[in-house]
Amino acid sequence: MHNRYDIKVVGEQEPTGSRIFFEEKGRRISPWHDIPLYANEANGLLNMVVEIPKGTNAKLEISKEEDYNPIKQDTNHGGLRYLADIPPFKGYPCNYGAFPQTYESPDILDGKTGVQGDDDPLDVCEIGNEPAYPGEVKTVKVLGAIAILDQGQTDWKIIAVDINDSLSSKLTDISDVEVHLPEFLGKLKDWYCLYKIPEGKPPNEVALCGQLQDRRSALELISHFHGTWKSMEKKAGSQ
Repeated sequence: MHNRYDIKVVGEQEPTGSRIFFEEKGRRISPWHDIPLYANEANGLLNMVVEIPKGTNAKLEISKEEDYNPIKQDTNHGGLRYLADIPPFKGYPCNYGAFPQTYESPDILDGKTGVQGDDDPLDVCEIGNEPAYPGEVKTVKVLGAIAILDQGQTDWKIIAVDINDSLSSKLTDISDVEVHLPEFLGKLKDWYCLYKIPEGKPPNEVALCGQLQDRRSALELISHFHGTWKSMEKKAGSQ
């Protein structure tokens, strides 16, 4: 599917990494603030901004601090950050990215975990068969969610599938993932607990005793974090 937004790569990869900027009709935009959350709200379809393609190791993320919020590579100990392989996966286990116009606020205790948010847009794990590319904007169907506790903060992972992927017709809720991708969700939870250990950091935890949230609960979470983003924007506009 043709990307609805143009992307431009600016700068050299080394030493601090290039930047992926977004444009719409020749105008530079923010992938966080200007791309709408909903592709089709009535049908529960959302826009996802891909940061990290499945099977790759470069830790790419939307830059919250830079003008127009380009995608950049995170750094670690003065160099570009690459994640170690955590078996059975090579690189990232899914197409990873963020929902635009969402925000997990560190000033609010999460209603389910009781722990503050991680100060980032809401994360998305797109579990389709096809690798994406950094800066791709996918239309996805939400399936469920997993709550991760990362260094004392709540970091929700929304599970979704690209509506154009061959898996999409088989998946409508989180229970379908267990049927068509047996053991995948358990391995995904393990991966999120372990992936920072090779960097000398403590393991993350799966919150809520590992309970998976279904599609309805995940959509409610997304709506809540969309409202948190609106509040953040309103506050910023009044300053």
